[in-house]
Amino acid sequence: MRRAGLLVFALGLACPLYGLGSAAGAAAAQQIRPPVTTRLSEADRIAIIRYVDGEYAKVVQPLPSVKPGFYLKPGEKVNQKALASALLLSLPAANPGDKVQITSIQFKRKQILVNINGGSHPHRSLMQRIHVSVGMPWPTATSQVVQNQPPGVQQIGSTLIVDFGRPVPNITPDQLKSYLAPFLNFNGQRSAAKNWLDTLPPKFRQAIAARKAIVGMDRSMVLAALGRPEHKVRNFPADGGETEDWIYGEPPGTTIFVTFQGEQVIRVKQYP
Repeated sequence: MRRAGLLVFALGLACPLYGLGSAAGAAAAQQIRPPVTTRLSEADRIAIIRYVDGEYAKVVQPLPSVKPGFYLKPGEKVNQKALASALLLSLPAANPGDKVQITSIQFKRKQILVNINGGSHPHRSLMQRIHVSVGMPWPTATSQVVQNQPPGVQQIGSTLIVDFGRPVPNITPDQLKSYLAPFLNFNGQRSAAKNWLDTLPPKFRQAIAARKAIVGMDRSMVLAALGRPEHKVRNFPADGGETEDWIYGEPPGTTIFVTFQGEQVIRVKQYP
């Protein structure tokens, strides 16, 4: 197997603008505090991506679109003065009662970045974005239409940065949702993950539930089953037919190679 390149993901840290108080959702945010000792495992990363990424929620209080995002301390309240300042700097991505969607989740050493409706960047200029709506608690920002977005979902992005101040501990999807509760209410919203899983053939649903990759899956199915790979390697065989390996694990431990040709899995190998 010829390897033409190795994609390495870099982890980074951001400088916080912390919010420290919000009546709305504060009690829910304080119900579950982060564990003290254990670090986030790969299995729990996969679970968070599977059960939080793609989910819909109702907005509890205005979501700022400030860059790089609005910082939350798990278990602490949101400071309304800090939130008001962020909203004046960036305009809100959504207002209370609006329906939004978690569109991606990023894991950093001490933080989890939750991108909503595409995240807080990129934005157009302020004059292109301002649209004042009478009766709303804040002016709302407008943006280009996001393709394939369900009706009723707002179109400007926001990023909430859950900052633990230390290596991210082992948390569950429900715990992460509790940290987002000052801004997002997930109750009563039909699961986007379940909607998508229900459309898949039974063999793929069963493989995802068992956290296995199988031949015939596409990339989104493999991500749902195994999460993001540690490495990606592209191969250029002499006879043509470029392939890409997604590699999970490190030798001498269990290592799984998921080989794609185009968008489809053509081979899965596990060592040892």
